[in-house]
Amino acid sequence: MGTGWGSTYPEVPVAPIQLTVQHPDFDTVHVALQGSLDLARAYEFDEAIRRIERDAPGRVLVDLRGLEFLDTTGLSRLVALRRRCRRTGRRLVLVRGSQAIQRLFSVTAMNEHFEVVRDPEELLATA
Repeated sequence: MGTGWGSTYPEVPVAPIQLTVQHPDFDTVHVALQGSLDLARAYEFDEAIRRIERDAPGRVLVDLRGLEFLDTTGLSRLVALRRRCRRTGRRLVLVRGSQAIQRLFSVTAMNEHFEVVRDPEELLATA
């Protein structure tokens, strides 16, 4: 119960991060995220996404619609992924998350640094 700082709020368990990987076409890997991408899960995500990157084609589509929570540590892992994609010539596209997720992108001005679509079909239609 609480955080040790006099709080009487019960601790809420953090949802684990889950990645679902699909290959909708020959040049795209679609990674759907579910759960939380935060300090507790950031490096677990980083290890998983790096394994995916090893065999990734030209486009990496990261779907944020299933994320329940994203903090700045999780956001930093997406920024690192963006940097690696740019360095290797891959196109990184994010699928817009919930309003709370998009608010974090907006407040940090990161929404200006990522290509974002509302639906994966928007990207796949241009293939």
